[in-house]
This record gives sequence, structure tokens and C-alpha cells, in this order.
Amino acid sequence: MPIISFCNQKGGCGKTVGAVHLAAWLHRKRKKIHFVDADPQSSGATWMSLLSSQIPTSKITDANELIERLPELAEQFQFVVVDGAANTSESTRAILCLSDVSVTPIQPTGLDLHSASEAIRLIKSAQKITGGGRPRAAVFLSRATKGTRLKEEALSLLSQIPDVKLLKTAIHSKQSIADCFTQECTIWEMKKAEDSAQEFEQLCKEILGLLK
Repeated sequence: MPIISFCNQKGGCGKTVGAVHLAAWLHRKRKKIHFVDADPQSSGATWMSLLSSQIPTSKITDANELIERLPELAEQFQFVVVDGAANTSESTRAILCLSDVSVTPIQPTGLDLHSASEAIRLIKSAQKITGGGRPRAAVFLSRATKGTRLKEEALSLLSQIPDVKLLKTAIHSKQSIADCFTQECTIWEMKKAEDSAQEFEQLCKEILGLLK
């Protein structure tokens, strides 16, 4: 079954937040999920261990083990969600070659937009290796600020990347999102966070739609 990965060599871009929320959203839809944390920092696996949902989770950082385990997990579960490492290591390349969809969160800053080019390059390299257009590549704007010129400029730039789908949903910077980890929950359990909860709901729907 599908493997959906979140990859970007730039740390702090919202990669783990996106991966954890997609896994939690799929679990809320009563799907059989396995979460794989391929980042040596293990933030995603730690967050998962704090949630009441108890989604099966593995920490796999070695490229060879990822090549061996990910296809096995894909056979056992309806969805495998992978939180990739914040680097361009061999493990990232292995994840991309095995993913059906790879999602890259990007913050609307000059440095992040510049760094994203390397993540896109790796995805396109994986597509050449697989020879079948996999993984399908998508980007979304993360930690954006509403009404800013920087946000609009970033969206315009991202929309021009060939063969990479810019998701319509942007995740805006909110303290409630940052507080989810310490509150041991996801945005859907946070009080007074309806706007952010709706954004993540729409983002997850868009990502799932990439599989069709």
C-alpha cells in the first residue's frame, strides 16, 4: 500500500509536524497506519509515543534497513508515513525511491526557498531511477504569515517548479501548532485552534488526493 514521505534537507521547515499530522489524520479515518521516523533526532517517534492514538511506529535511519523494511511495512499496512531526515543522506535517497508520494514543506523565506531546490533535485533523481514517475512530488507552504508579500512571492515561485504540484493549502504560523508537542496531542485536540485544524484537514485531503 502507499508510502508517503515528508522530505527536506532544511531543518525546522515543518516536516515532522506535517508527517505526524498526516498519520494522525489517517488514523482518525480508521486507516491502518505505520509511522516511520527516519530522522536521527527521533522527534516524530517521540511525538507519536505521546499521542493517545498509539499508532505503530518504527525508528529506521539506516538506508539499507529502509530499503528492506519499507516495502514489508507497505504490504502490512494501508499507509506508511515517513518522516525523512533533515539531510541529503543515502537514507533520504532510499526513502524517495520507495515512496509513492513525497511532500516537501517549505517556509516562505529566501533561505528556505533556495534550500528547497536540492530537495526537488533529489526527488527528480529518484523519479529517474524508478522510471515510473514515482514518487509524485508536491510542495506546500509551511509556517506562512497571512497577508504578506513574502507569502505571495513564495507561492508564485513554487508554482513555477516543473512537474511538482504546489498544494493549494498553506499552513500558517500559529502558537497552537507549536504547542501540540508539549501538549501531547495534534492540532485537532487543541482548544481554540479551529483555523489551523481546518488547514491541516485540507492539507491531508490534498495529499491523499495525490494517490488517485
